[in-house]
Amino acid sequence: MLFKRFNFKVILRIGLLMITLCTFAFIFGNKALLFNQIILASIIFAQVYDLTKFVSKTNYELSKFLLAVTYSDYSGNYNSGGLGASFESLHQSFFKVMDTIKEAKIQKEAQHQFLEMLIDKISVGIISIKENDEIYLINKEARTLLEIENLRLWQELDLPQPGLRGEIEKIGEYGKKLITLKKGRQLSVGVSTMLLINRQYRLILIQDIEPEMEQKEMEAWNKLIRILTHEIMNSVLPITSLTDSLLRLLEDKNGQQRTVDTLRNDDINDIRLSLKTIQRRSDGMLKFVEDYRKLSKIPTPAREEIEVKALLESIYILMKGEVDKKGITLLLRPPASSQTILADPKLIEQVLINIITNSIHALENKPGATIEITTSSNRHQKLITVKDNGEGIDAHKLESIFVPFYSTKTNGSGIGLSLSKQIMNLHNGTIKVISSKGAGANFMLVFNG
Repeated sequence: MLFKRFNFKVILRIGLLMITLCTFAFIFGNKALLFNQIILASIIFAQVYDLTKFVSKTNYELSKFLLAVTYSDYSGNYNSGGLGASFESLHQSFFKVMDTIKEAKIQKEAQHQFLEMLIDKISVGIISIKENDEIYLINKEARTLLEIENLRLWQELDLPQPGLRGEIEKIGEYGKKLITLKKGRQLSVGVSTMLLINRQYRLILIQDIEPEMEQKEMEAWNKLIRILTHEIMNSVLPITSLTDSLLRLLEDKNGQQRTVDTLRNDDINDIRLSLKTIQRRSDGMLKFVEDYRKLSKIPTPAREEIEVKALLESIYILMKGEVDKKGITLLLRPPASSQTILADPKLIEQVLINIITNSIHALENKPGATIEITTSSNRHQKLITVKDNGEGIDAHKLESIFVPFYSTKTNGSGIGLSLSKQIMNLHNGTIKVISSKGAGANFMLVFNG
């Protein structure tokens, strides 16, 4: 099988070329053999061309393979054509590489199809935009929420939803806001930006929050009704019972009114005590109704630029006397640099007073009691944190502390935290709490923007 080897064929061609060259040199200059010289010269050129082409076979095969990989052409055929085991081994390597690439591409395509199907099943609208405002991806939920069939360029959103694109672009590279569509539907829109393979993509998440808001609203109403019912029943039942007792004292067995001379001093004393109790419970009911009215009539915030440091120093001076009387240490750690928030100073002061007052109650009779007020901020939020080292709040109570009239204190009205939550919502912010039993509580006022 020697003749089938590539090296032998190269050597054979070089040998034949050398013989031809020697023959040409031998007859060169002989005018009688001029025609033979021309023929030999032609043969030499043909042999050099054949040798060059034969030796370049490897480069040709490699170039053919790389082009096939570049254009994802997996139908290429590589035939050694009797060039020997080295070419057969090379072609086998080509086939293995092509099969590996083909399998990887199939898996990649399958994963892509799976992810597209998965994204289409998600109940959140997703839009991905390239740097040139070309839509890279848009899922079924986004098309449904925006009432569009398809979106090729970001600017095309102005046709079905005028003004929506501008509102989303106001969010910037990162952020979240509520946007109302022309038909009144309210959407929660979040924007984030990422860099992928040196290309910038914007990811827009769109969610219809109306069903969730309705669900939360129903849950809030149910909780509120349960608490209102509980409070009213707690007040009405004793009044009903005492009224029944008073009627029994003032009537005889036949249901007739007793005369004054038939009443004993003990009966008069019981009537007096019962009336006082009814008055006390009635005053409690009136206070409860007044608290409810306060909760339902929060004034619209008169926002202004507030220096956070000045706000906290004012609260510190205001609450210092109260905490000193209770033997509590109040620590204030204002921001190192100038920091402002857009808010109503009176309402935010009320929120901080409510939270610090709750901490004071939680620290009653606790040795080493401490309340610490700190601040922090990032690109999108500013935080004011009130931290105490009290007994903390049970995990099962955390969900209810912002519900109106729910209180963990024996004599608490249950409106302080609920009122504070509503005030923060009116400031486009919120209150977060981190606490566990025995580990104190952290109340954080979060101001967005």
